[in-house]
Amino acid sequence: EYIPATDDEAMQALRLLSRTEGIIPAIESAHALAGALRIGQQLGPGGVIVVCLSGRGDKDMDTAARYFELYDAQAVTPVIPDEVIGDDSGASGEGIQL
Repeated sequence: EYIPATDDEAMQALRLLSRTEGIIPAIESAHALAGALRIGQQLGPGGVIVVCLSGRGDKDMDTAARYFELYDAQAVTPVIPDEVIGDDSGASGEGIQL
């Protein structure tokens, strides 16, 4: 049986797991957790559910920070210094903006 979970439910599940267990799940794993929370409400106390958290959430921190409005939405453009790139890169002396 397929049980859908909305992005909002997944992000709330991400927040819950992060706050209660110190685990930052990947957003796709947070969708599974959101579904498990819904099933858990139906099962009631004593029910057992196993959820596989297959991804790490550190790669999703930018998405989560924007969702929870934790920082200004203006993007910061990273710059790689010319010293890292090397002389044969054709850089203009200002680094390369990504």
